[in-house]
Amino acid sequence: MKASIVLLPGDGIGPEVVAEARLVLDVVANRFGHTLDLSEHLIGGVAIDREGTALPEATSKACADAHAVLLGAVGGPKWDNPEAKVRPEQGLLGIRKHMGLFANLRPVKARASLAKGSPLKEDRLMGVDFMILRELTGGLYFGQPRFTEKMDGGGERSVDTLEYTDGEIRRIVRLAFDIARGRRGHVTSVDKANVLETSRLWRRVTVEVHKQYPDVILAHQLVDSCAMRLVAGPSDFDVIVTENMFGDILSDEASVITGSLGLLPSASLGEGKQGLYEPVHGSAPDIAGQGLANPLATILSLAMLLHHSLELHEEAVAVEGAVEEVLKMGAVTSDLGGKLTTHEVGEAVRQALAS
Repeated sequence: MKASIVLLPGDGIGPEVVAEARLVLDVVANRFGHTLDLSEHLIGGVAIDREGTALPEATSKACADAHAVLLGAVGGPKWDNPEAKVRPEQGLLGIRKHMGLFANLRPVKARASLAKGSPLKEDRLMGVDFMILRELTGGLYFGQPRFTEKMDGGGERSVDTLEYTDGEIRRIVRLAFDIARGRRGHVTSVDKANVLETSRLWRRVTVEVHKQYPDVILAHQLVDSCAMRLVAGPSDFDVIVTENMFGDILSDEASVITGSLGLLPSASLGEGKQGLYEPVHGSAPDIAGQGLANPLATILSLAMLLHHSLELHEEAVAVEGAVEEVLKMGAVTSDLGGKLTTHEVGEAVRQALAS
């Protein structure tokens, strides 16, 4: 197979973890006989420093033309000013919009070898393996109008608008049902339909789409009770689908279940096969350049890229298996109780993959 992949190392530990994933891609290409065209481009803070923008035009064009994009992380204290006109996170939001990505996928899977790192009791972790789909283009983060104004008599008043269209809801719910068909066949749709008009629309559209998927079980859950169930019984879930802000909060809550942010990959997908893949952990500027960063979340994000965008399922399973082998061996960085450097962990994965 021939495919083009854009690498966006970004800021902080991004360049370190993406470098290890790139070397894993080389092993995949050699072992399975693929031709992978890899190119690196600027995004985030480093792009602001060099180009004056968080998303240079050359980066946008390269991503639009590629089969898939692998991102490291954006942001850091150097650019941490919410009032600035140009900010690193604008690069991430911009590339999602440019690529037409509307669904963020976060798999959450507990591993017995890492159970002690989780804040939950070990018996709560048995069988935990679920996927959260978060809608990316609507909701409070994008609704209009939004403003802050002075009130008569003193004080201020701020307004944010929560807005969704049936089309935005329909496409991500359909994706959730499609993914559930390849898993355990159960979708939990999370809303706040007892209070919000947008959630009532969300629920009506979800019920309508479900008629096309009679083989998939659908359950509705209010967001507050879902937050409780993620702690009390996370193994009950298979696929969770929800709106933008609810998904932002719930996916961060779910991220602690595994015991380490260094193991959590993610994917942002649109209507086609093209996608943006990135680790959940962020730029971690406090450990950047020290060889302490855990590259496994980025390597697992690469496995998602192979699965979803390139449809190289055997290759993706091989990468995931290599990561599992490394975890069982204890060949890990300090965040997981090990002593290896970023590069040494990446090399351990590559050796397991090559063999």
